[in-house]
Amino acid sequence: MDVEQRYALVTRNAEEVITEDELRKVLAENPNPTAYIGFEPSGLVHMGWALVAAKIRDLAEAGFKVTVFWADWHAYINDKLGGDLENIRICARYMEDCFLALGVPAESVQFKYASEILNDIEYWEKVIKVAKVTSLSRVKRAMTIMGRSEDEAEVDSSKLFYPILQATDIFCMDVDLAYAGIDQRRAHMLARDAAEKLGWRKPIALHTPLLPGLSGGDRMNPAASKMSKSKPDNSINIHDTPDEIRRKMGKAFCPMEKEEEDTNPVLMICRYILFPSLGKLDIDRPEKFGGPLSFDSYEALTESYFGGKLHPMDLKKGVAEGMVKALAPVAEYFEKKPENYNDMIEVLKNLGRL
Repeated sequence: MDVEQRYALVTRNAEEVITEDELRKVLAENPNPTAYIGFEPSGLVHMGWALVAAKIRDLAEAGFKVTVFWADWHAYINDKLGGDLENIRICARYMEDCFLALGVPAESVQFKYASEILNDIEYWEKVIKVAKVTSLSRVKRAMTIMGRSEDEAEVDSSKLFYPILQATDIFCMDVDLAYAGIDQRRAHMLARDAAEKLGWRKPIALHTPLLPGLSGGDRMNPAASKMSKSKPDNSINIHDTPDEIRRKMGKAFCPMEKEEEDTNPVLMICRYILFPSLGKLDIDRPEKFGGPLSFDSYEALTESYFGGKLHPMDLKKGVAEGMVKALAPVAEYFEKKPENYNDMIEVLKNLGRL
């Protein structure tokens, strides 16, 4: 596979690469570069993770060795799962299963805990150096990566550490590329800025879009309207039954206007999940409404949809069946290996969240 083929894989369905020239240079010079993506273990997994799993598969196919970083102490700072580190680590073990169930190749990925590097004095030396070259106002702006407003006054002071820790994680793992959803952009830019001031290697930043919730996205504030486990009926959980998927999709926002394409959750599921995983979308439409349809590309689907040849209800029914098919391997995985999922359910019950 040549550089351009690898580049196309890495950037497929990406919203932003900073910078394209740096990425091409790494691909030209290194057949096996390194990448990382960090997660706060915090609850059950929704379909937005399928988008991330697809991108990790792309990176692995392009030759990257990918580290999935379980930010356990970061989740503790952010008060996730009752601020209990054992709950957080149970969740990380469950989430590792989720990635494998979603098709992330185990041989190309390593799972690592923040705890493993926070014990090293060199980590904290880097934390201080990054903090010294980063203004307090820059840190407060970056607090939005935690799902918090930059002007929140009533937060404990540990939360100011969070963006600095996230940047330091990248430097301590010495990765070529930092990957995340576009909502983590400020953390990556903080890291690149600190690297330039400190004379350290700048991480390439790769960002994918946020999958909008089923009630529709907000082009001006995609992070606020993204699919989220905190809004069960506004998201598809990867453990939802076929009937639950069909019920939720039946109520999903699905406008027919081209200008609302990026905020249409049904189309975005097609674009970022179903076509990458299934390669096509079949719609079993009644004969009286034109009969069954099959689309082999997202472009062919949107041409038909925006051309008025496909009704929103038929599209939603087809997407629901596509999602049932795409999630079948997840159900099979957890049927064979339910232990970590069951432990996660117990954590959520104990916290009163189920």
